[in-house]
Amino acid sequence: MGIDELYPPDRLIAAQRATAAAGLDALLLTPGSDLRYLTGYDAHAGERLTCLVLPAEGEPTLVVPRLERPAAEASPAPTTGVRIVDHVDGTDPYPLVVAALDGPVAAVGLADRMWAEQVLGLRAALPDATQRLAGEVLRELRIRKSPAEVAALAEAGAAIDEVHLRMGEWLRPGRTEAEVATDIAAAIRAAGHVTVDFVIVAAGPNGASPHHGTSDRPIGVGEPVVVDIGGTMASGYRSDCTRTYLAGGAAPADFLDYYAVLRDAQRAAVEAVRPGITAAAADASARAPIAAAGYGPAFLHRTGHGIGLDGHEEPYLVAGNDRLLEAGMAFSIEPGIYLAGRHGARIEDIVVCTTDGVQQLNTTPTELIAL
Repeated sequence: MGIDELYPPDRLIAAQRATAAAGLDALLLTPGSDLRYLTGYDAHAGERLTCLVLPAEGEPTLVVPRLERPAAEASPAPTTGVRIVDHVDGTDPYPLVVAALDGPVAAVGLADRMWAEQVLGLRAALPDATQRLAGEVLRELRIRKSPAEVAALAEAGAAIDEVHLRMGEWLRPGRTEAEVATDIAAAIRAAGHVTVDFVIVAAGPNGASPHHGTSDRPIGVGEPVVVDIGGTMASGYRSDCTRTYLAGGAAPADFLDYYAVLRDAQRAAVEAVRPGITAAAADASARAPIAAAGYGPAFLHRTGHGIGLDGHEEPYLVAGNDRLLEAGMAFSIEPGIYLAGRHGARIEDIVVCTTDGVQQLNTTPTELIAL
């Protein structure tokens, strides 16, 4: 999997065509996943302006701080056909953006998560241009992963699986959640990730909070422990996988009952994935067995989120989303059951919708594992 396969030059051409079709004259993209998707440049986000100027027609230009020009030139950006111009500290970079547009513009698409000071700077530099979200254009390009992107996600999935397979080295009664998380974070990097995006170690009552994080609370004997971990690979593509463990001793009886329900629901949702069903239907396939067992109100969140260069992106598997699943879409399947003040459980795998079904990118067992 070469970098040219992950960040091919024809993406810029496709984006320009989509920009014109959306009635925009240009996209203006500051550091973030959209910029990286189009150029391969993982730009530093800071107060100095970095901005890809992508006109609907004409030459793309990457405006960068002079001190960061070497990094931009070392990235795949030059091979995609992007021209690089720089600005020095103390000078106004916004005229470079205007010059790169090479003419008046009526409407521009801004990176969805652009800093407010840059939004306002561009508004001042282009006072006659309507500002819209670039996501209107790029969402449809990014939502279906190429074979190279699927391979990068599979590499990330295999790397995070390695960490889950080592959980018995760290997770045991008496250690704090934070101590276990420190070991997990080191293992995430050792498995090939360049950054650790998150480590959730939620034991006992903390497991009833889906986004708990960690604490200095010691893990108790017989407590269920939700471990949700993920990171970013050198490719830029991400991992995200959750398993629930038992920290020695006997589990609470009701926990064993609802864990069996959860496991069946997660498996049913994975098996339901195929082209042509809606994102809402995929969500319902996980939700229905949990509700039938009486735990419906304890399933607090959507069934899944897309993943790629962002940890959360389209498509979202949630009630009311009638988007049809298509081959190449990658997302999590992660139902959970959470009993406030007591304990909780979640099982999460990343999957890819294929032409005739589903490909799982996480392959570690989903049975309850006692450590």
